[in-house]
Amino acid sequence: MVAITASMVAELRAKTDAPMMECKKALTEAQGDMSKAEELLRVKLGSKAGKAATRITSEGVIAQFIENDKLGALIEVNCETDFVTKNDSFLAIANAAARLIAQHNPSTVEELVNLPYEQDGFGPTLEDVRKGLIGKIGENMSFRRFKRFSQGHSLTSYLHGTRIGVMIEFEGSEGAARDAAMHVAAMKPVSLTSADVPDEFIARERSVATAKAAESGKPPEIAAKMIEGSVQKYLKEVSLFDQQFVKNDKQTVEQMLKSAQTKVFSFTLYVVGEGIEKKVDDFAAEVAAQVAAAKQSA
Repeated sequence: MVAITASMVAELRAKTDAPMMECKKALTEAQGDMSKAEELLRVKLGSKAGKAATRITSEGVIAQFIENDKLGALIEVNCETDFVTKNDSFLAIANAAARLIAQHNPSTVEELVNLPYEQDGFGPTLEDVRKGLIGKIGENMSFRRFKRFSQGHSLTSYLHGTRIGVMIEFEGSEGAARDAAMHVAAMKPVSLTSADVPDEFIARERSVATAKAAESGKPPEIAAKMIEGSVQKYLKEVSLFDQQFVKNDKQTVEQMLKSAQTKVFSFTLYVVGEGIEKKVDDFAAEVAAQVAAAKQSA
């Protein structure tokens, strides 16, 4: 019988990211044959990937790609835990997906994942690599949303860590446009101008203002002015051009851009997990459930 050394186990773990004991079992079954053991793990991890694919992916990263200043993409790629967002393979597939979007112009996630791509021994499509990495890393991961930019405007982006990403289409100073992108990441406006704020947002704010005015007991004509004042204040607070610039609150973003002779045509803001219902784990309840299950099977 071949002796399975710690260095062999460490080598296999480095290749597959599989748990230490799984590596040792695979090497034992393969009688020390590294290639065979790796293949055995691929099979085992593949079955784990199926189980992982049902789990909620509310963590993740925002990745961006810009080519020749005027072709680009922004994408949100999700996983289950913050730990995986630092995994090199996960980051590689996220960045590759952004590049594929820019270069191949898929219209849906389904079209995106069927594009040719190979990584870490997996392929020949992005979907095959995704499934392979689910097994290798042991967590579910998914491509949630993306946007491609190809309107002929110059592009710049800003990533705040890996959790917030902004892409801006502009003309003029790249420095000023990037400052605007940083501002978007910090202040999270919903539109370029007050006129662009979605009607449903305005209706919601008007409803809140109406309720407050009713509680004030003011005469109808005063209440109407209060409501309109609240709505106008809200519109300035959520439109990019009207917001006070984070680097200089003596001027608006629009004034900052004009002083730099720069026009911003659009911005796209992605925040990881925005709108996804996150699972809150009750560790004590989980342990109790495992103990109960163990007693039933005993």
